[in-house]
Amino acid sequence: MDDNKIFLSEKEIPKAWYNIQPDLPAPLLPPLNPKTGKPIGPEDLAPIFPMEIIKQEVSQERWIEIPDEVMDVYKIWRPTPLHRAVHLEKALGTPARIYYKNESVSPPGSHKPNTAVAQAYYNKMEGTKRICTETGAGQWGSALSFACNLFGLECTVYMVKVSYEQKPYRKSLMHVWGAEVHPSPTNLTNAGKSFLEKDPNTPGSLGMAISEAVEDAATHDDAKYSLGSVLNHVLLHQTIMGLEIKKQLEIAGDKADVIVGCVGGGSNFAGFSFPFVKDKLAGEDIEIIAIEPTSCPTLTKGMYRYDFGDVAQMTPLLKMYTLGHNFVPSPIHAGGLRYHGDAPLLCLLVNKGVISARAYHQNPTFEAALLFAKTEGIIPAPETAHAIKGAIDEAMKCKETGEEKCITIGFSGHGHFDLSAYDNYLAGNLEDYTYPKEKIEEALAELPDYEASLK
Repeated sequence: MDDNKIFLSEKEIPKAWYNIQPDLPAPLLPPLNPKTGKPIGPEDLAPIFPMEIIKQEVSQERWIEIPDEVMDVYKIWRPTPLHRAVHLEKALGTPARIYYKNESVSPPGSHKPNTAVAQAYYNKMEGTKRICTETGAGQWGSALSFACNLFGLECTVYMVKVSYEQKPYRKSLMHVWGAEVHPSPTNLTNAGKSFLEKDPNTPGSLGMAISEAVEDAATHDDAKYSLGSVLNHVLLHQTIMGLEIKKQLEIAGDKADVIVGCVGGGSNFAGFSFPFVKDKLAGEDIEIIAIEPTSCPTLTKGMYRYDFGDVAQMTPLLKMYTLGHNFVPSPIHAGGLRYHGDAPLLCLLVNKGVISARAYHQNPTFEAALLFAKTEGIIPAPETAHAIKGAIDEAMKCKETGEEKCITIGFSGHGHFDLSAYDNYLAGNLEDYTYPKEKIEEALAELPDYEASLK
């Protein structure tokens, strides 16, 4: 096929999200009540989530229909194009065929509104007036602000302080769409006050920001909480990406051999890879690779066990790879990848060997991002750069072996609001940091073995 971009019509947008839960190679262990350590029920989640979201979280239905109201908003930017990275291929001298699914064309500039729109819709239908959330790099906060604005909801965002300072224009974007944005930790919540008492100069973390957002939602009757990654329903909504890719590769007359994406909490990676995981579990030969930073090596160094999703231990305990809920990452520029845990669905598949994981330093990822920007013209987000680095490594393997593999990248977002990070890289100011295994063991040493209590 000669076209460098493969488009779908709006009529070809998938009509349902794919739920991987019925196809898992092993049962997913239930989330646990943070107070009792026992499996939680819908009544435990009702104070912070609308009931339809709770139903989707535990659903065993393989396909869940996308509401018309959500589809109408999706059509603002979906379907997104699948690009053939021909200029990158030539620069690498590889026989591999490289594609990237361009989610940067959404109004907030990333994949995040795929679930933000759905969550805002379900909250609106159940009478929610305000949604509280956290955000790392600001991608999720801007996406939820965008969605809440469209559905007439108020939005309160707790943004990790270091990202609040590094990425001021993400904050501006949220303000344009009417959100209230606070640098976390704050003095507005009990959780935030406790974090600041321990360390007044803390750069913050997603775990801290989650604690603040959950507390805000739980203590106000008109508010609910919304999470941009990790939970099952979030990954479900993102599968629209992978379903579109399958249609687009079919039009191109191609078939994926390697799927590569970055991982912070797992929603982007799961969204475009899970429809291919389904094929792999059915026997197809597909390599699926998750890329994370060495400074936050959840999948590559973390322990697979139950842990809290936040620092204040307010969220349900999830069975996942974790660095410990007290983990405070180094202030790398890929703020969306600075989370101590990962999605339980993704972690299960990594644990079973269905998905492999790698970790990279930030300087090599920026080197890959610069090559991509110079060849393909789009400046990637620092998070997305990790996926690009992984794809380039795979393409160079093909150069050595002569294999003509089809490599597909989940291009999760553009880096237009991350140019200060590129300035720092070009000036040689970025430091590479490897998170030591000893700190992980120390962080988890005092955590009870909750899984044993289930037996």
